Amino acid sequence: MIRTFAKHQIRRQVELSDCLWRFHSGDRRARTAWQPVQVPGCWEQLPGLENYRGVGTYERTFEVQGSAPATLRLTCYGVSHTATVLVDGQLAEQHYNAYTAFSVLLPQLAPGQHTLTIEADNRFSPDSALHVPNDCMTYGGIIRAVSLEQLPQVYLRHLKTTPLWNPKGSWQLRVELALANISTTAQRCMPEVQLPELATGYAWPEQRLAAGEERQVQTVLDLPTAQAWSPGMPQLYRVVAQLSQNGQVTDDLIERTGLREIRLDGSDLRLNGRKLRIKGFCRHEDHPSFGCALPFAAIQQDLVLLKDLGANSVRTSHYPNSELFLDLCDEQGILVWEENHARGLTEEQMRNPNFEPQAEACIREMIRVDYNHPCIYIWGILNECASDTSYGRSCYARQYELIGQLDRSRPRSSASCKFLTDRCLDLPEVVSFNIYPEWYNDQAAPAFLTELYTWVQEETAGRGKPFLITETGAGAIYGYRTPSQAKWSEEYQAQALRDQLAAVFNQPGCSGVYVWQFCDVRVSREWFSSRPRSMNNKGVVDEYRRPKLSYAVVQDCFRALDNYRE
Repeated sequence: MIRTFAKHQIRRQVELSDCLWRFHSGDRRARTAWQPVQVPGCWEQLPGLENYRGVGTYERTFEVQGSAPATLRLTCYGVSHTATVLVDGQLAEQHYNAYTAFSVLLPQLAPGQHTLTIEADNRFSPDSALHVPNDCMTYGGIIRAVSLEQLPQVYLRHLKTTPLWNPKGSWQLRVELALANISTTAQRCMPEVQLPELATGYAWPEQRLAAGEERQVQTVLDLPTAQAWSPGMPQLYRVVAQLSQNGQVTDDLIERTGLREIRLDGSDLRLNGRKLRIKGFCRHEDHPSFGCALPFAAIQQDLVLLKDLGANSVRTSHYPNSELFLDLCDEQGILVWEENHARGLTEEQMRNPNFEPQAEACIREMIRVDYNHPCIYIWGILNECASDTSYGRSCYARQYELIGQLDRSRPRSSASCKFLTDRCLDLPEVVSFNIYPEWYNDQAAPAFLTELYTWVQEETAGRGKPFLITETGAGAIYGYRTPSQAKWSEEYQAQALRDQLAAVFNQPGCSGVYVWQFCDVRVSREWFSSRPRSMNNKGVVDEYRRPKLSYAVVQDCFRALDNYRE
């Protein structure tokens, strides 16, 4: 399943992840027996490959229909963590990063059957600056959907929508279309856009594109009768773009938008003018039955539990999430903090020559693909990295600048753990910290948070900005219960979270919290550190989604508070 709605009615799109593929461990030259596997999927779910780090080869055939050569676009929505794509044995594309989609044009393929081969590689090496041994698991495989589209000579490469609040008291929508001529001759076309539910649209004048030319066109639509998107009423509207040539509609691209405004007002985050209160969870894409390749039903079940807990937001720790997840958040009014892929990197790791280009590519791909989701209200970067060093600061500054170039409609932040030493608080619009009082240190939660907040306000360039706690929590082994409330017991976790949440919501100037974390998750064997079971056990549910005692504690707290602070 690619999305929760159809992206095309005219362009032919085929999902290639709707049947079994052939798979073997090793690269395409390995003499290993093939076996049938589902895609998406992680090879760690296969017997004998539970801890495999290496290369895995996937293969299947596809067909080009018709009687003439055609140009196709292959899109892989997630291959972990390095992909090599071949068509009929010829290299078509290489891509790094498990959590961002990539596409490749396959020009002038002959009619008939062709062979698609994808090699996935989840090994750690100096070539990989973002996927490193860490406090989460880097699985291997084709972890998200794969699709194939047949393109006309001129096609809609991208559709971008930006909600705008008109000071006169109504909504507008800026619509940007990217047109691409992939033929060898000049082409004329007529682009247009429609919002069917609002009975409005716009048609551009005829465009003449030279061979190989790409062009952007844009307009601003007035939407006087449109309703806003919010957690309480997640109103969505389809945006249907079409291209016509010689009076015939030849291509289309469909997106959805929600009309909402994220605005900073001193120390407040405002959603559609109202002071927002974040009641959130950090969530990894991880499940014992599926690895990181959660199917639609498992994703939705997580969201059912999150809403039952009273949460209104999810932090995609620590990488871009699947568009299925974002579609469901759009539909159910769940705010999303989405961040690029980097967790806990030291300055030495950030000096890897691959770090900057790989982090930049992740940001570009994340924002390009996920820009239209109204649920995303903030972009995050570089969780707990070296924000306390001069070199680290230069990395933060470059990545913040890049996000600002790509999207000026959302604020930026980064979750820091550099108490009293962070050098980067002048760079983002929102100041965010990860704190674990009563877990990693013995200081009481109210005193710890007060000390941190006072330092930010009195001694840093973060003063006066919105302030979030982006992680807090404690570990518990499911089923370990003791009246002594020993650490790792469910009782201790419940009490620690009770204290931490009370401190956050009683702290003036704090806009909310993300509990670390929703569910227990597997960590890298190379990085098991002090994690019992080689798991991060701070979930309020275990890896099978069984609730711990802390579930009710968080639920009582979150449900007692409104989504807004006024």
